[in-house]
Amino acid sequence: MSKKILIFLGHTDAATLSGAHADAYEAAARAAGHEVRRMNVGEMHFDPILHEGYKSIQELEPDLHDFQENVRWAEHIVFVYPIWWCAMPAALKGLFDRAWLPHYAFNFAPHGLTWKKLLRGRTARIISTANTAPWLLRLMYGSPTAHLSLSILGFAGIRARATVFGPSERASAKTHARWFRRIAALGSAGK
Repeated sequence: MSKKILIFLGHTDAATLSGAHADAYEAAARAAGHEVRRMNVGEMHFDPILHEGYKSIQELEPDLHDFQENVRWAEHIVFVYPIWWCAMPAALKGLFDRAWLPHYAFNFAPHGLTWKKLLRGRTARIISTANTAPWLLRLMYGSPTAHLSLSILGFAGIRARATVFGPSERASAKTHARWFRRIAALGSAGK
């Protein structure tokens, strides 16, 4: 069964391993008949900084409106990015700071203790690369994708799973080929 899939490249440079991973997922998803939209953070124009925190909501730039609309449209969202300092790149974090807002992704109850998850019914896949073995990252610092999968996506009701590849810079061509096959299988299945 085909899905509406949004692929979001969270690396500002598309000519990278993350970009190639996003391309591989996209090609496999399209070949399998899924309806695909693609966004690259490096091609978007928005201020990633919350200049006044959340005291007042900054006017959203058109690219942030497009991002919000694509998330609403999607049944499955794929975020592809490198892990830098055990976190997502700053531009991707800035995107969420600006666009993941009350009345869009969530609403707090009047008492402030609970919230309504406004993006329920969607799934997500996080595909990340690290220059450290994923098991070592988990052992030393915990899951490097937990912030996105639990604190951001999960907070809005999106059920996310993560696939982390590494160590990326020292991987052999054979290992990279195996990663691409795995990504293509995820794309074909819409997972």
